[in-house]
Amino acid sequence: MSTHEHDHDHDHDAHNAPESGPALRVKALEALLTEKGIVNAQALDELVDTMEHRIGPHIGARIAAHAWFDAAYKKRLLTQPDAAIAELGVETRVLGTHMVVLENTPRVHNMVVCTLCSCYPIAVLGLPPVWYKSTAYRARAVSDPRGVLHDFGLSLPDDIEIRVWDSSAELRFLVLPERPAGTEHLSEEELVALITRDSMIGTGIVTYPPKYPLKTAATEGKSAASEHRG
Repeated sequence: MSTHEHDHDHDHDAHNAPESGPALRVKALEALLTEKGIVNAQALDELVDTMEHRIGPHIGARIAAHAWFDAAYKKRLLTQPDAAIAELGVETRVLGTHMVVLENTPRVHNMVVCTLCSCYPIAVLGLPPVWYKSTAYRARAVSDPRGVLHDFGLSLPDDIEIRVWDSSAELRFLVLPERPAGTEHLSEEELVALITRDSMIGTGIVTYPPKYPLKTAATEGKSAASEHRG
């Protein structure tokens, strides 16, 4: 199995370029709604802060690492995911949705998509990355999952079954990545630092030691929040 980090973020130069198009329209609309008292600027800033710092893929990484570290918790996570995740202080049953946790094994690799829109486990992974909502990913994840994984720098042996799971209004999926060999001596916090957002969507795996500069789940969460804010 081979993997390398795949950069899905915007070109760094793009962040230094003048804002235009949708970003400017969003800011103009925000300013107008704030001026008319329809939107509270402080509440909006608090919401953005929540998306950037209080929720995000670092939450999912903590759940996955705890499951690696505690076999009894892992069993509960796979059989009663909503209740098990709630043990760590995270509520997943929002607006009638339920969580399903999918375990990657040496023989099975799981990948998550939403073919209809962009349903995503926000409670444990934060805001979805832009590529997750793209038409290309939503279509190809089902028709050509190996090709998609290859685009992410992940080549799986032919004898590994790839299962693609389609999210819905009622169900959200979280992939429990396979724990890499050689991590038996690591603490739970050290394990958290290894787990990436992509590995919990199924477009990546966890490696140890990291073969390339690691994008932590916390860093990926801030990046996604910044993309959505424009």
